[in-house]
Amino acid sequence: MTTEQLYDLFEKHHDEFLKFDRIEHPRSRRADLHAFLLLDELCTTYPTRDMVAAGEHDVIYLAPYLDELAVFATEDHIIELIRCGIMVEKLYECLFMFV
Repeated sequence: MTTEQLYDLFEKHHDEFLKFDRIEHPRSRRADLHAFLLLDELCTTYPTRDMVAAGEHDVIYLAPYLDELAVFATEDHIIELIRCGIMVEKLYECLFMFV
């Protein structure tokens, strides 16, 4: 998929936001850890980079590149990320979440 299609999926499934209990086989009991593990599996270009790229007030910005995520993620993966509280920021072309 393209990054535009990725943005569209985040918008299409916004109603799944923070519904972690709907994930059938969570990788962790914690939503943030599940999201980090899923992103680690999908985005392997920079495996030694920290998952958190930056933080500001109560927001953390995540390191995985959207173009790489778009190549390897399915719609179901995007729904899982949304259920974990992950959002996408078009202006900065990155993933983020509130802490």
